[in-house]
Amino acid sequence: MTHDAHGKSSGKRLIIFGAGYVGAEVARQAVARGLSVIAVTRNPTKATALREEGIDVVVAELTSGAWQQRIRGGADFVLNCVSSGGGGIEGYRQSYREGMGAILAWARSGGVAGTIVYTGSTSVYGQGGGARVDETSAADAPGERAGILRETESFLRANNGACTRWFVLRLAGIYGPGRHHLLEQVRSGEVAGRGDNRLNLIYRDDICAAIWAAFGAPSPVGNEIINLADDAAATKAEIATWLAERLGVPPPRFTGLPATGRREVTPDRVIVNAKARALLGWHPEYPTFREGYKKILSR
Repeated sequence: MTHDAHGKSSGKRLIIFGAGYVGAEVARQAVARGLSVIAVTRNPTKATALREEGIDVVVAELTSGAWQQRIRGGADFVLNCVSSGGGGIEGYRQSYREGMGAILAWARSGGVAGTIVYTGSTSVYGQGGGARVDETSAADAPGERAGILRETESFLRANNGACTRWFVLRLAGIYGPGRHHLLEQVRSGEVAGRGDNRLNLIYRDDICAAIWAAFGAPSPVGNEIINLADDAAATKAEIATWLAERLGVPPPRFTGLPATGRREVTPDRVIVNAKARALLGWHPEYPTFREGYKKILSR
Protein backbone atom coordinates (compact mmCIF):
# COMPACT_ATOMS: atom_id res chain seq x y z
CA MET A 1 0.00 0.00 0.00
CA THR A 2 1.27 3.45 -0.89
CA HIS A 3 1.82 5.98 1.88
CA ASP A 4 0.37 9.32 0.78
CA ALA A 5 -1.17 12.52 2.06
CA HIS A 6 -4.71 11.56 1.00
CA GLY A 7 -7.17 11.74 3.85
CA LYS A 8 -4.72 13.65 6.04
CA SER A 9 -4.13 16.68 3.85
CA SER A 10 -7.48 18.47 3.66
CA GLY A 11 -6.97 22.12 4.56
CA LYS A 12 -3.19 21.99 4.36
CA ARG A 13 -1.18 24.27 2.07
CA LEU A 14 0.71 23.19 -1.05
CA ILE A 15 2.85 25.55 -3.12
CA ILE A 16 3.83 24.24 -6.57
CA PHE A 17 6.71 25.82 -8.46
CA GLY A 18 6.46 24.88 -12.12
CA ALA A 19 2.91 24.21 -13.31
CA GLY A 20 3.84 22.19 -16.37
CA TYR A 21 3.11 18.59 -17.31
CA VAL A 22 3.56 17.13 -13.82
CA GLY A 23 2.96 20.20 -11.68
CA ALA A 24 -0.40 21.02 -13.25
CA GLU A 25 -1.66 17.48 -12.65
CA VAL A 26 -0.52 17.55 -9.02
CA ALA A 27 -2.35 20.87 -8.64
CA ARG A 28 -5.57 19.34 -9.96
CA GLN A 29 -5.22 16.36 -7.66
CA ALA A 30 -4.44 18.61 -4.70
CA VAL A 31 -7.65 20.60 -5.19
CA ALA A 32 -9.59 17.32 -5.33
CA ARG A 33 -7.95 16.28 -2.06
CA GLY A 34 -9.05 19.48 -0.34
CA LEU A 35 -5.71 21.25 -0.10
CA SER A 36 -5.17 24.98 -0.39
CA VAL A 37 -3.05 25.26 -3.55
CA ILE A 38 -1.01 27.99 -5.20
CA ALA A 39 0.88 27.25 -8.41
CA VAL A 40 3.71 29.46 -9.63
CA THR A 41 4.46 29.53 -13.36
CA ARG A 42 6.10 31.92 -15.78
CA ASN A 43 3.69 30.88 -18.54
CA PRO A 44 0.56 33.10 -18.75
CA THR A 45 -1.23 30.61 -21.03
CA LYS A 46 -0.81 27.77 -18.53
CA ALA A 47 -1.88 30.13 -15.76
CA THR A 48 -5.12 30.95 -17.57
CA ALA A 49 -5.92 27.28 -18.13
CA LEU A 50 -5.32 26.42 -14.48
CA ARG A 51 -7.38 29.35 -13.23
CA GLU A 52 -10.27 28.08 -15.35
CA GLU A 53 -10.01 24.87 -13.32
CA GLY A 54 -10.26 26.80 -10.06
CA ILE A 55 -6.56 26.78 -9.18
CA ASP A 56 -4.88 29.86 -7.70
CA VAL A 57 -1.90 30.80 -9.90
CA VAL A 58 0.88 33.37 -9.61
CA VAL A 59 2.69 34.28 -12.85
CA ALA A 60 6.33 35.10 -12.17
CA GLU A 61 9.91 34.15 -12.85
CA LEU A 62 11.26 32.29 -9.83
CA THR A 63 14.39 34.41 -9.70
CA SER A 64 12.52 37.75 -9.93
CA GLY A 65 11.60 37.89 -6.24
CA ALA A 66 8.23 39.47 -7.09
CA TRP A 67 6.25 36.39 -6.08
CA GLN A 68 7.84 36.06 -2.63
CA GLN A 69 5.76 38.90 -1.16
CA ARG A 70 2.56 37.40 -2.58
CA ILE A 71 2.91 33.91 -1.09
CA ARG A 72 3.24 33.52 2.65
CA GLY A 73 5.69 30.96 3.95
CA GLY A 74 5.18 28.05 6.28
CA ALA A 75 3.54 25.81 3.65
CA ASP A 76 2.94 22.21 4.67
CA PHE A 77 4.07 20.93 1.28
CA VAL A 78 6.26 22.46 -1.44
CA LEU A 79 6.79 20.91 -4.88
CA ASN A 80 9.57 22.14 -7.16
CA CYS A 81 8.99 20.61 -10.58
CA VAL A 82 10.29 23.36 -12.84
CA SER A 83 11.59 22.75 -16.34
CA SER A 84 14.22 24.66 -18.29
CA GLY A 85 11.74 26.17 -20.74
CA GLY A 86 14.43 26.80 -23.34
CA GLY A 87 17.02 29.53 -23.16
CA GLY A 88 20.06 27.27 -23.53
CA ILE A 89 22.42 26.55 -20.67
CA GLU A 90 21.72 29.89 -18.99
CA GLY A 91 18.00 29.15 -18.98
CA TYR A 92 18.80 25.78 -17.44
CA ARG A 93 20.85 27.43 -14.73
CA GLN A 94 18.18 30.04 -13.97
CA SER A 95 15.32 27.54 -13.83
CA TYR A 96 17.00 24.83 -11.78
CA ARG A 97 19.88 26.08 -9.65
CA GLU A 98 18.88 29.72 -9.21
CA GLY A 99 15.20 28.79 -8.99
CA MET A 100 15.89 26.36 -6.15
CA GLY A 101 17.96 29.03 -4.40
CA ALA A 102 15.02 31.45 -4.60
CA ILE A 103 12.56 28.87 -3.23
CA LEU A 104 14.80 28.05 -0.28
CA ALA A 105 15.40 31.73 0.49
CA TRP A 106 11.63 32.31 0.52
CA ALA A 107 11.11 29.35 2.86
CA ARG A 108 13.81 30.50 5.27
CA SER A 109 12.55 34.08 5.42
CA GLY A 110 8.81 33.46 5.50
CA GLY A 111 8.39 30.40 7.68
CA VAL A 112 9.95 26.95 7.49
CA ALA A 113 8.29 24.64 4.96
CA GLY A 114 7.18 21.18 5.97
CA THR A 115 8.15 18.77 3.18
CA ILE A 116 9.88 19.94 -0.01
CA VAL A 117 9.86 17.57 -2.98
CA TYR A 118 12.07 18.30 -5.99
CA THR A 119 11.63 16.37 -9.23
CA GLY A 120 15.12 15.97 -10.65
CA SER A 121 16.36 13.63 -13.34
CA THR A 122 18.16 10.31 -13.77
CA SER A 123 20.29 12.15 -16.35
CA VAL A 124 22.68 12.95 -13.48
CA TYR A 125 23.87 9.35 -13.81
CA GLY A 126 26.59 8.62 -16.33
CA GLN A 127 26.51 4.81 -16.28
CA GLY A 128 25.99 2.82 -19.48
CA GLY A 129 26.82 -0.63 -20.75
CA GLY A 130 23.62 -2.14 -19.34
CA ALA A 131 24.48 -1.19 -15.73
CA ARG A 132 21.81 -1.37 -13.05
CA VAL A 133 21.65 2.07 -11.47
CA ASP A 134 20.35 2.70 -7.96
CA GLU A 135 20.77 5.64 -5.60
CA THR A 136 24.19 4.44 -4.45
CA SER A 137 25.51 4.69 -8.02
CA ALA A 138 27.75 7.66 -8.79
CA ALA A 139 25.86 10.68 -10.15
CA ASP A 140 28.77 11.59 -12.39
CA ALA A 141 27.31 12.28 -15.82
CA PRO A 142 29.50 14.76 -17.73
CA GLY A 143 28.35 18.09 -19.10
CA GLU A 144 27.05 21.42 -17.80
CA ARG A 145 23.41 20.38 -17.63
CA ALA A 146 24.09 17.37 -15.42
CA GLY A 147 26.32 19.57 -13.27
CA ILE A 148 23.53 22.12 -12.80
CA LEU A 149 21.09 19.37 -11.80
CA ARG A 150 23.59 18.07 -9.23
CA GLU A 151 24.07 21.58 -7.84
CA THR A 152 20.29 22.00 -7.58
CA GLU A 153 20.07 18.82 -5.53
CA SER A 154 22.95 20.01 -3.36
CA PHE A 155 21.14 23.29 -2.62
CA LEU A 156 18.13 21.36 -1.35
CA ARG A 157 20.22 18.93 0.65
CA ALA A 158 22.00 21.82 2.38
CA ASN A 159 18.80 23.98 2.67
CA ASN A 160 19.98 25.64 5.95
CA GLY A 161 16.74 25.19 7.81
CA ALA A 162 14.34 25.98 4.96
CA CYS A 163 12.30 22.82 5.51
CA THR A 164 11.57 20.07 7.97
CA ARG A 165 12.51 17.40 5.43
CA TRP A 166 13.13 17.01 1.72
CA PHE A 167 13.00 14.44 -1.08
CA VAL A 168 14.73 14.43 -4.46
CA LEU A 169 12.83 12.27 -6.94
CA ARG A 170 15.10 11.48 -9.89
CA LEU A 171 12.74 10.88 -12.80
CA ALA A 172 13.32 8.57 -15.75
CA GLY A 173 11.86 9.47 -19.16
CA ILE A 174 8.39 10.95 -18.64
CA TYR A 175 5.45 9.92 -20.82
CA GLY A 176 1.68 9.86 -20.52
CA PRO A 177 -1.43 11.69 -21.74
CA GLY A 178 -0.56 14.28 -24.37
CA ARG A 179 3.14 13.42 -24.38
CA HIS A 180 3.51 11.26 -27.47
CA HIS A 181 6.98 12.01 -28.79
CA LEU A 182 7.98 8.37 -29.27
CA LEU A 183 4.63 7.52 -30.84
CA GLU A 184 5.09 10.33 -33.34
CA GLN A 185 8.58 9.09 -34.19
CA VAL A 186 7.30 5.54 -34.74
CA ARG A 187 4.56 6.87 -37.02
CA SER A 188 7.17 8.80 -38.99
CA GLY A 189 9.25 5.65 -39.51
CA GLU A 190 12.37 7.08 -37.86
CA VAL A 191 13.30 6.95 -34.17
CA ALA A 192 16.21 8.78 -32.54
CA GLY A 193 18.92 6.86 -30.72
CA ARG A 194 19.88 3.19 -30.75
CA GLY A 195 17.43 0.34 -30.89
CA ASP A 196 19.50 -1.89 -28.61
CA ASN A 197 19.68 0.69 -25.76
CA ARG A 198 17.18 0.23 -22.95
CA LEU A 199 14.68 3.02 -22.41
CA ASN A 200 13.77 3.86 -18.82
CA LEU A 201 10.29 5.34 -18.53
CA ILE A 202 7.89 6.63 -15.88
CA TYR A 203 4.21 7.41 -16.50
CA ARG A 204 3.03 10.85 -15.37
CA ASP A 205 0.40 9.51 -12.97
CA ASP A 206 2.99 7.29 -11.28
CA ILE A 207 5.14 10.38 -10.69
CA CYS A 208 2.17 12.12 -9.05
CA ALA A 209 1.57 9.07 -6.85
CA ALA A 210 5.20 9.12 -5.71
CA ILE A 211 5.00 12.84 -4.89
CA TRP A 212 1.95 12.24 -2.69
CA ALA A 213 3.70 9.27 -1.09
CA ALA A 214 6.66 11.50 -0.23
CA PHE A 215 4.43 14.22 1.20
CA GLY A 216 2.61 11.65 3.30
CA ALA A 217 5.57 9.50 4.32
CA PRO A 218 5.57 8.82 8.06
CA SER A 219 8.27 10.33 10.25
CA PRO A 220 11.22 9.86 10.37
CA VAL A 221 11.31 9.10 6.61
CA GLY A 222 12.83 12.02 4.71
CA ASN A 223 15.99 13.68 3.41
CA GLU A 224 16.32 11.09 0.68
CA ILE A 225 17.25 10.81 -2.99
CA ILE A 226 14.95 8.33 -4.76
CA ASN A 227 14.88 7.01 -8.34
CA LEU A 228 11.54 6.87 -10.13
CA ALA A 229 11.19 4.52 -13.07
CA ASP A 230 8.84 1.71 -13.99
CA ASP A 231 9.59 -1.95 -13.30
CA ALA A 232 10.94 -3.13 -16.63
CA ALA A 233 13.25 -1.10 -18.83
CA ALA A 234 12.93 -2.51 -22.36
CA THR A 235 15.06 -1.88 -25.42
CA LYS A 236 13.96 0.96 -27.63
CA ALA A 237 13.56 -1.54 -30.48
CA GLU A 238 11.19 -3.70 -28.42
CA ILE A 239 9.06 -0.71 -27.51
CA ALA A 240 9.06 0.77 -31.01
CA THR A 241 8.18 -2.58 -32.63
CA TRP A 242 5.31 -3.12 -30.19
CA LEU A 243 4.01 0.39 -30.91
CA ALA A 244 4.36 -0.05 -34.67
CA GLU A 245 2.24 -3.21 -34.56
CA ARG A 246 -0.53 -1.39 -32.73
CA LEU A 247 -0.34 1.63 -34.99
CA GLY A 248 -0.38 -0.55 -38.10
CA VAL A 249 2.89 0.83 -39.47
CA PRO A 250 6.21 -0.84 -40.36
CA PRO A 251 8.89 -1.08 -37.66
CA PRO A 252 10.91 2.15 -37.70
CA ARG A 253 14.59 2.57 -38.35
CA PHE A 254 16.88 4.01 -35.67
CA THR A 255 19.04 7.03 -36.44
CA GLY A 256 21.75 6.30 -33.85
CA LEU A 257 21.73 10.06 -33.16
CA PRO A 258 20.46 11.95 -30.12
CA ALA A 259 16.85 13.09 -29.98
CA THR A 260 16.15 16.75 -30.69
CA GLY A 261 17.36 18.87 -27.79
CA ARG A 262 19.84 16.27 -26.54
CA ARG A 263 23.59 16.42 -26.96
CA GLU A 264 24.17 12.68 -26.79
CA VAL A 265 22.32 9.38 -26.97
CA THR A 266 20.98 8.31 -23.55
CA PRO A 267 23.24 5.54 -22.19
CA ASP A 268 22.06 1.93 -22.05
CA ARG A 269 21.21 1.19 -18.41
CA VAL A 270 18.45 0.06 -16.05
CA ILE A 271 17.19 2.54 -13.46
CA VAL A 272 16.25 0.61 -10.30
CA ASN A 273 13.12 1.69 -8.37
CA ALA A 274 13.51 -0.59 -5.31
CA LYS A 275 14.08 2.29 -2.89
CA ALA A 276 10.85 4.04 -3.88
CA ARG A 277 8.97 0.82 -3.23
CA ALA A 278 10.64 0.10 0.10
CA LEU A 279 10.79 3.60 1.56
CA LEU A 280 7.59 5.18 0.24
CA GLY A 281 5.42 2.12 -0.18
CA TRP A 282 5.03 3.25 -3.81
CA HIS A 283 4.44 0.95 -6.75
CA PRO A 284 3.75 1.93 -10.36
CA GLU A 285 0.24 1.56 -11.71
CA TYR A 286 1.92 1.35 -15.12
CA PRO A 287 4.76 -1.14 -14.42
CA THR A 288 5.88 -1.48 -18.07
CA PHE A 289 5.58 0.53 -21.26
CA ARG A 290 2.74 -1.76 -22.37
CA GLU A 291 0.31 -0.64 -19.67
CA GLY A 292 1.19 3.00 -20.19
CA TYR A 293 0.93 3.04 -23.95
CA LYS A 294 -2.25 0.94 -23.91
CA LYS A 295 -3.77 3.71 -21.80
CA ILE A 296 -2.54 6.38 -24.21
CA LEU A 297 -3.71 4.52 -27.32
CA SER A 298 -7.14 3.91 -25.81
CA ARG A 299 -7.91 7.62 -25.55
